[in-house]
Amino acid sequence: MAITARGAWESVKRHFHELGVDTQSSDFSVVGIGDMSGDVFGNGMLLSRHIRLLAAFDHRHIFLDPAPDTEASLRERERLFALPRSSWADYDSALISAGGGVFARSAKTIPLSSQVRAALELEGDEIAPNELIRAILKAPVDLLYNGGIGTYVKAGRETHAQVGDRANDAIRVNGAELRCKVVAEGGNLGCTQLGRIEYAQHGGRIYTDAIDNSAGVDCSDHEVNIKILLGLVVSDGEMTGKQRNKLLAEMTDEVGQLVLSDNTYQTQALSVANQRAAALLEPEARLIRHLERAGRLKRKIEFLPSDEDIDERKAAKQGLTSPERAVLLAYSKMWLYDALLASDLPEDSFVAHVMADYFPQPLRER
Repeated sequence: MAITARGAWESVKRHFHELGVDTQSSDFSVVGIGDMSGDVFGNGMLLSRHIRLLAAFDHRHIFLDPAPDTEASLRERERLFALPRSSWADYDSALISAGGGVFARSAKTIPLSSQVRAALELEGDEIAPNELIRAILKAPVDLLYNGGIGTYVKAGRETHAQVGDRANDAIRVNGAELRCKVVAEGGNLGCTQLGRIEYAQHGGRIYTDAIDNSAGVDCSDHEVNIKILLGLVVSDGEMTGKQRNKLLAEMTDEVGQLVLSDNTYQTQALSVANQRAAALLEPEARLIRHLERAGRLKRKIEFLPSDEDIDERKAAKQGLTSPERAVLLAYSKMWLYDALLASDLPEDSFVAHVMADYFPQPLRER
């Protein structure tokens, strides 16, 4: 279903919508973490015909295409994705723009063409692979798309030891150093929470990995509930196992749309709140304190601002950043969930109707 990547792309579209850009009709520049054999990266890099992928890296290779042909590069990414296994080394070199290429991370140095120097704003004739990766992460592009494994962005006040990902200590950068307009976290833990906050405070657009890649978990949630429901029907003898499996397959597309609508509305909630960030700071601070008193939240663990920090932001007419609000949204959902279950609201006829809408149409009808 490619559902995790498709969900992350809803975040991408939302961020760019705020910038006045339609990713599905306008070209935009991208650097990425991953390769086309990966589910999240591979599917993600096929979700718009207007992706200009300038550079990417995985644990084996560094891919550079400083002036990509949008259509030709898309077709080549599609070819690589369709292979049983692939790496950037399988990319047709004839389709890479002048000055680009695919380089092994094991190389001692990598030559820098004038085209790559211009695209990544570098100097010199050659560069060490780790330094080149750091330059890719800090590239002046529209989107940094993380579809890989590892933590690549931290805050300036964090040490590499605090991050806990020793394999990437040599290439990790700080949030304030990022020059991309948007970060999308299709992969888990691509940034530390403090790294996200630092990037957002410097004008970057980012949510959290829990927001961006939530579609995979959401899809599993639908799958389990649908199977529990159909299990009751099968056990009552009203449906055979074969009929059940056929029905499951038929509902795949609709389940995908139900999941993506959750991604769309969730990012919309964050986007709308962000437009009134300063005005919402006081009520959001009250919510933080309420959740703390109820024993439901430890703001220090979640890197939410202290009361002193909140006072400073009030004075500066600043509110929560999107990554902070995303965490508060999650805790709000858990609190609301328990409050609803403890009430008689789930027995209300209107709520029963709304809960039925959670399921695909064939199940509602039958």
